[in-house]
Amino acid sequence: MSSTPTGNRVQEPYRRKVLATEEWRERFELHGEAPAIPAATVVVLRDSPRGLESLMLRRNSRLVFGGMWVFPGGRIDDADHDRTGDLITAARNAAAREACEEASIVLDPARLVHFSYWIPPPIAPKRFATWFFAAEAPATEVRVDDGEITGHEWMTPAEAMARRDAGEIELIDPTWVTLHTIGRFATVAETLAGLSRRIPRRYVTRLSDGDHGPISLWHGDAGYATGDASTPGPRHRLEMTPTGYRFDESGYREEDQPDA
Repeated sequence: MSSTPTGNRVQEPYRRKVLATEEWRERFELHGEAPAIPAATVVVLRDSPRGLESLMLRRNSRLVFGGMWVFPGGRIDDADHDRTGDLITAARNAAAREACEEASIVLDPARLVHFSYWIPPPIAPKRFATWFFAAEAPATEVRVDDGEITGHEWMTPAEAMARRDAGEIELIDPTWVTLHTIGRFATVAETLAGLSRRIPRRYVTRLSDGDHGPISLWHGDAGYATGDASTPGPRHRLEMTPTGYRFDESGYREEDQPDA
């Protein structure tokens, strides 16, 4: 039976992910581990009649993560550092600066809520060690720069994830997991309060293979230490399948957090 156009569209992100993972491994064997570049991103939130919404930006197809839908963010520049040399302060400044440059949104760096930190797997050819923050959107119009960013939409977390599963948009793993996290909350105030109360999670990613496709493993997963996803035991992972993501964090414990 031939695949339908819709079926092809749904499975296309999966095919690209599988092929990219194979290319990453080949490149890693030749060039080794790429350095992790410090970066920051901010999840800009607003309340709407449809519920909690996040600002999503579409990356220029010619750039890193081209065509992906992401949160405002980018690498930490020298100008983001203050005299203290505190890296988290620089990350706050970078996240606020990027929101202004990419979407014309002005945020107070001191009010950003830090809730996670992501490091890509060693085999990734371009690695950004990224601090994730959240903030309430100001009552101003979003205007994208039409350079790095070519479009924007306000989406509920459920809508963004459903559109990804339908093949309408593409999301990288940290974006999907973040949307899954904030999707548990109903309002901006509830989201920021809930994220403020928890210890920021560190996702130091290790990539493995599963029965259906690539699996991202994190601390707390039974297979994390060896990189073997088939190891029985607790689970803290995101699996990409032809029909969508499968996320299991039932094995996560705060005491399993990797050292800073």
